[in-house]
Amino acid sequence: MSLGSSELILNPDGSIYHLNLLPDDIADIIITVGDPDRVHEVSKHFDSVELEKKKREFTTHTGILSGKRITVISTGIGTDNIDIVLNELDALANIDFVTRTINEKKRQLSFIRIGTSGSIQPNLPVDSFLLSSSGVGFDGLLHFYDSGHVRNADLESKLNDYLRWKEQKIYAYATDFDGQLAGNFTSNRIRFGVTATNSGFYGPQGRNLRIATALPDFNARLAGFSYQNHQITNLEMETAGIYGLAKLHGHRAISLSAILANRATGEFSKNGQKTINDLIQFTLEKIISSDFD
Repeated sequence: MSLGSSELILNPDGSIYHLNLLPDDIADIIITVGDPDRVHEVSKHFDSVELEKKKREFTTHTGILSGKRITVISTGIGTDNIDIVLNELDALANIDFVTRTINEKKRQLSFIRIGTSGSIQPNLPVDSFLLSSSGVGFDGLLHFYDSGHVRNADLESKLNDYLRWKEQKIYAYATDFDGQLAGNFTSNRIRFGVTATNSGFYGPQGRNLRIATALPDFNARLAGFSYQNHQITNLEMETAGIYGLAKLHGHRAISLSAILANRATGEFSKNGQKTINDLIQFTLEKIISSDFD
């Protein structure tokens, strides 16, 4: 069945609507970052850059590092943007833009998020690196998709029973990382944890400036939950959406976070940019030394 022009929206040059990319523009290894300026901080390490494109908050560079073709793209902030980026990247990989039909042979992408986050556990220090074993979404994105088959139903059920936030119309979804992809990033520098993703930075992450929050114990309540000896370790705004949409499309995904704040202790990194740069270099080193394409 051919996809209509209001569903698969293309620009006059044939590129996908928001990202302004053509199918050949992207590699199978895709690094996502939030900040458009961080794209260059990744691609400056490439041996060569073959493509640079920008539209809105979406900046894309594709290049070669030690023989591996890599794309780095900025997503902006939040799972609303993740919905755009993941769907359009999959379309670039798996839809024929001429016939507007889904390709019979599917292309699998490997998504590696390099982001920042705040810890809610006092023993997860500022400037450490965390790999999210699961993403717990309070943003609602996956509830708009037929997604039950890719979610961690047991974690989801136990967390929602523990939180008892149904009266607040909050029902979290949970999705796990790709274990095979994560295996390439195992290191004594990496800690593992369950990451909570929410739809905002202030009230949705328990911050109270001038407006009272509906759940004043939001962070403490999350921090007290444990599942199979894993705690909810940190809060951010993209991971659960990336994990869910990647699994739905048949792709692989992991999320790496530089912990810049500890909400439990009130501490914030004094040298956050160095921590981010160290995580970028760590990620690229693991990519070029790994056996995945």
